[in-house]
Amino acid sequence: MDRMIYIAMTGAREVTRQQAAVTHNLANVATHGFRQELNVFRALPVVGEGAKTRAFVLETTPHSNFAQGTLQQTGRELDVALRGPGWIAVQGADGQEAYTRMGHLQVSQNGILQTSNGLSVLGDAGPVTVPPDQNIMIGKDGTISTIPVGQNLNAVAIVGRIKLTNPPEADLARGDDGLFRQKNGQPAAADAGVTLVSGALEGSNVNPAEALVNMVSLARQFDMQMRILRVAQENEGSANKVLSANG
Repeated sequence: MDRMIYIAMTGAREVTRQQAAVTHNLANVATHGFRQELNVFRALPVVGEGAKTRAFVLETTPHSNFAQGTLQQTGRELDVALRGPGWIAVQGADGQEAYTRMGHLQVSQNGILQTSNGLSVLGDAGPVTVPPDQNIMIGKDGTISTIPVGQNLNAVAIVGRIKLTNPPEADLARGDDGLFRQKNGQPAAADAGVTLVSGALEGSNVNPAEALVNMVSLARQFDMQMRILRVAQENEGSANKVLSANG
């Protein structure tokens, strides 16, 4: 009885958490470079004297789907997409280095190259700055070249290079802000093998149809856990009646 109650109770709890993750995925179907969040359940015995018959359902370490999203051509000079594995290094709100695949870039009023949500893009020596009144070109290796407005290609100048990196997926953890960071807290080394596609954006790798089906499946799982708890309650009532009759 204990085992059934504990598994159903914790199973219902973990289903609600997974529903939250699926809802988050659905909310980011249109977010450029978004990586789908994945969750898996497993049963674990309760460790301790007197609790050998009990088991919990727990969520295993959440991980992400790192599959490539669809590339969408935009023709915009400040739009970049990563071709294959890799990340763009940005400065998170905490001031630390973090990683994203969102390549919809812009230049702030202070001349700082940023993502569309205001995160500074990092280069070899900190945030990348761009002189005012410049046409900007971004090479496949992240090199940023500028040409003064109205000038020809003879006036081109290299102002920096976006830090592109590719740490092992197992070493990355997603933060509450949606950015990825190395689990050891250290900045990842730049990787010359990571390349960009200029004038394009990578779409989210969330499959909306699959996510909706998963949401329905989770709702049914939650209902099943509730039914198990009701059955356990009914069994307890029946057992009490038998014991009372025998007494």
